[in-house]
Amino acid sequence: MILVLDVGNTNIVLGVYDDKKLVAEWRLATTSARTADEYGIQVLNLFYHDKLEPNNVEGAIISSVVPNVMYSLEHMIRKYFDIYPIVVGPGVKTGINIKYDNPREVGADRIVNAVAAHELYKRSLIIIDFGTATTFCAVRKNGDYLGGAICPGVRISSEALFQRAAKLPRVELIKTPSLICKNTVSSMQAGIVYGYIGQVEYIVEKMSRELIELGEEKPFVVATGGLAKLISEESDKVDVINPFITLEGLRIIYEKNRSR
Repeated sequence: MILVLDVGNTNIVLGVYDDKKLVAEWRLATTSARTADEYGIQVLNLFYHDKLEPNNVEGAIISSVVPNVMYSLEHMIRKYFDIYPIVVGPGVKTGINIKYDNPREVGADRIVNAVAAHELYKRSLIIIDFGTATTFCAVRKNGDYLGGAICPGVRISSEALFQRAAKLPRVELIKTPSLICKNTVSSMQAGIVYGYIGQVEYIVEKMSRELIELGEEKPFVVATGGLAKLISEESDKVDVINPFITLEGLRIIYEKNRSR
């Protein structure tokens, strides 16, 4: 078995693969103050809850956009699993060519998503990850990672509206039956959710045109992340929702770097 960890600004998503099968998936809050031992006890309890044997883990890999938690996580894996984890970054084989001005600036999560989508779909791609930030990544059919766009996430936008407008409440992110709403809460929900759908559709449409101008076929659009379903099911611009694409990308990268 291998342990994969995707460290985001809000959550750490953990997965356990038995060969190519995902046998467990969990989420922990990302907390930089948590020690290696605190993470270790939490992760071991998750293993025992799902009746998995920690001693059967033979490898681990981490992608992270939160440097402050890396010492605790790496130390936790060494101490509780007796493994030195692979960390996605410079020097790690990915199988894609990063065409960013400075490849070191690309978030590890974006690289991992691109690796998985390229391996799974073998075509021109736009990958949307609805996380704390929403990222749009363009990948050519040959595996060139071209770059993309980064926007505030849906929850960030909603929270900013609540914090900066004195009379507006914090609202649940749900779709309203219509855009013409008759109370403040519904009006905010409609503006946030449908406004975000419009943003996604415009970016996908324009990014698709740019890829086609480069000689690519019409790109296949993959969505992932916590709010992918809420946003994507109202749009015909998304071809597939794959909630585990980041974990799958970590597994693929681990296989490419197993000898390390």
